[in-house]
Amino acid sequence: MIAPTDITYHSRSKTLELTFGQKVFSLTAELLRVYSPSAEVRGHSPDERQLQTGKKHVCIEAIEPVGNYAIRIQFDDGHDSGIYAWDYLHDLGENRERYWNDYLSEIEAANASRLPTIPVGHFTPR
Repeated sequence: MIAPTDITYHSRSKTLELTFGQKVFSLTAELLRVYSPSAEVRGHSPDERQLQTGKKHVCIEAIEPVGNYAIRIQFDDGHDSGIYAWDYLHDLGENRERYWNDYLSEIEAANASRLPTIPVGHFTPR
């Protein structure tokens, strides 16, 4: 896979824009986070994949190159172990809608939420 010619993170919209030749893909930080290629998220087999919830407002804090084949993304929730190879990013871009819909279906089936939970100790009733 050929490396993207341009990678830009738009912090206001929380999207990572990747240019592969004539194609430009825009991937949200949330999609990148919930489909992280890390073992923490994917596990070591499809059966071990962990559904990521509460990531609606996640942001990217840093992006660093990994050799000539990938980038590592550091998210503001502390996750930083995913190495996103160029072919994986291209696949996410090409199939973004399907991946997003699959994620929403999984969230619904698990009766979970994209919204982060508020720890009870941090809530002060009025």
